Amino acid sequence: MLVRPASWLGGVLLAAGLVLGGAAHAGNQKEEAMADSVRLALANAIADARPPKPVLRTEAARQRYQQWFDEMSRRLAKRIPDAFSRTEFLETVWYESTRAGLDPAMVLGLIQVESAYRKYAISIAGARGYMQVMPFWTRVIGDGDRRKLFHMQTNLRYGCSILRMYIDMEKGDLYFALGRYNGSRGKPQYPNAVFAAWKKWEFKPTL
Repeated sequence: MLVRPASWLGGVLLAAGLVLGGAAHAGNQKEEAMADSVRLALANAIADARPPKPVLRTEAARQRYQQWFDEMSRRLAKRIPDAFSRTEFLETVWYESTRAGLDPAMVLGLIQVESAYRKYAISIAGARGYMQVMPFWTRVIGDGDRRKLFHMQTNLRYGCSILRMYIDMEKGDLYFALGRYNGSRGKPQYPNAVFAAWKKWEFKPTL
């Protein structure tokens, strides 16, 4: 399972907890020290206001994306019944995950474990939204408005950027990076849950 490196971000941090009514594995996420350069890179990534529309420069790339989108939309139909909301969600997942150098299937698997695709999920620790971002990160790297964590693109932007940071911190070791994301580094339950969910969202284009 490969995660492409992302040169635009050297680091990021976030917490994910036990979703109320969900199956995520809670941990005690702590705010960690970051170099100023890392903090600035993350803040700039979060502040990028470009719309989450995939940029596909070749016909082959457009066809692969369309195949992925059609298949993921079919799989998500029961979880997100509204076609417009599902389209917006998938476009944003693709954009934010590939922007951060992550496999969209891994991000979809993580969202399944963290929030079960519930936009307004709140954990017992206070983590919010699809990717269960802790509110203190809006103060550390954002504008301090924790309400924005219920905005889909903002939540996915934070989550993907922070996960990218943890992967870089752990030199590509996904087991420990996912543990950091959940606040349970070194414990197998959460990484194993994400790995299992990741497999369910894998996609192989026919092209």
